[in-house]
Amino acid sequence: MTPDSFVPETLTVEVGASVGWVNGTGIAHSVTASEGRIPDEAAYFASGGFENEDAARADWEGPREGDVTHDQPYTHTFETPGEYDYFCILHEESMRGTVRVTD
Repeated sequence: MTPDSFVPETLTVEVGASVGWVNGTGIAHSVTASEGRIPDEAAYFASGGFENEDAARADWEGPREGDVTHDQPYTHTFETPGEYDYFCILHEESMRGTVRVTD
């Protein structure tokens, strides 16, 4: 993560791969799946372990358990093929990414 982007913005991995995000900045970020923009059969993912996007957004108001802080990693294993869009709640307009999962 940079101050305002995920690098790379798009990543392609195989089913079963774990993807790790590391915040290389002094700014708190989140990794939050865009509900409705992940495969129907896939488990929802968000830093902080939230079960849905509403819960992840509510956390940003406090206590902010979904923060990924400097040098802290967040990892998710992708078990279902498809395209997963995600974003940072704080920088939602500019900080978006996609993971494409293939068989």
